[in-house]
Amino acid sequence: MSQLEYVVLVDEADNVLGKMEKIQAHRLAKLHRAFSVFLFDKSGNMLLQKRALEKYHSPGLWTNTCCSHPRPGELTIDAATRRLKEEMGIAASIEKAFSFVYKAPLDQGLTEHELDYVFVGEYEGVISPNSMEVCDYLYISIEELQEKIKSCPAQFTVWFKIAFPNVVKWYQGLQVIN
Repeated sequence: MSQLEYVVLVDEADNVLGKMEKIQAHRLAKLHRAFSVFLFDKSGNMLLQKRALEKYHSPGLWTNTCCSHPRPGELTIDAATRRLKEEMGIAASIEKAFSFVYKAPLDQGLTEHELDYVFVGEYEGVISPNSMEVCDYLYISIEELQEKIKSCPAQFTVWFKIAFPNVVKWYQGLQVIN
């Protein structure tokens, strides 16, 4: 039997309101903390992962390098570093770029309603993905990725499509809209 996972419930100013079991928070569309990690190689190509087919939502969709939720009492950057290692087998230095709130329907009757902290970094080392989390990965140029999202939007997770334009602005040194 798997252990229950809890998310940190927050308001839009990131004040902690409590905790809730992760699936229940997604069923009830409760605002909670989350994070998304975007890694780039030295040429500016973004590292994407394809979610494992066994994932409880958004299986088989392309998304950012790693994403998840901090545990109650865990710093968000520590959670991002931990999950990057657990999902992709990567130990990389990351920094917060920006955060944003979004609410979007998922499959399985779930809703993402998250205060998403976006972390970025550079990485070109060995990638050892966890097959329970990831079924494929690739580095791709921002320009090629923009075209793929435009031509095949259903191949990407909802949160990735929301965060990506601001990640591009951040990467290019432009103003990010929170």
